[in-house]
Amino acid sequence: MTLAQSEAPVFGLLLAGGRSSRMRRDKAALEYRGRTQLEDAYDLLASVTQRAFVSVRPDQMNEPLRQRFPQIVDEHTDLGPLAGILAAQRAHPDAAWLVLACDLPFLDTAVLRHLLERRDRQGYATAFRSTHDGLPEPLCAVYEPKSAAPLARFATGGKSCPRKFLIEHQATLLEPLRAEALDNVNSTTDYWTSMQALSPEALPSRSVRVQYFALLREQAGRSEETLTTVARTLREGRASGERACMEVQ
Repeated sequence: MTLAQSEAPVFGLLLAGGRSSRMRRDKAALEYRGRTQLEDAYDLLASVTQRAFVSVRPDQMNEPLRQRFPQIVDEHTDLGPLAGILAAQRAHPDAAWLVLACDLPFLDTAVLRHLLERRDRQGYATAFRSTHDGLPEPLCAVYEPKSAAPLARFATGGKSCPRKFLIEHQATLLEPLRAEALDNVNSTTDYWTSMQALSPEALPSRSVRVQYFALLREQAGRSEETLTTVARTLREGRASGERACMEVQ
């Protein structure tokens, strides 16, 4: 057994080189509880690994948020998250890599420790099983040193999907501690939903005047009232108003 297999240090790689095309804003800069997702995720990763790095594209190296952290720069621009994993393995080939996407706000230390404590050191990788489709979750996974050569061949063969690599190489799969732990944020709707769960006090609110007529006015004992809501759309606002009317009844 080689040193890399038996005593491989565990380094952390936070994938923050994406273009956030669906979100249309930098996902790493999204804020929860007054801190950016990048800051929270990096601190989380650093707390369970020996060293932690942020994966970036070359054009992101001097970006104000990312330049505050140790970086590993992608060498390929057309491989998506796989580019970051390959660059990390080339930079530190004897390390096992805990790879983490930067858009997982529900992740916590307990989940990562569960993964690290149960990882298969003799296999290529260990990942959680998706609660949505049962497939491997490649962006919260440990890639062992022995996966470097197969991953490089995988990319050379024109493939770039880390999930397919994990499937083809029979990665060890674990059940997540919590179903929502690996829920990611890909859209403004996802962000709003996660904010409601994690930082409801930070949601912008507005005042809406509700008027009561006929029987409802008699039951409420008033003709109108002002409600405070965090609804973003007319549909959500209407739902809030309907709930208020039900409470009156």
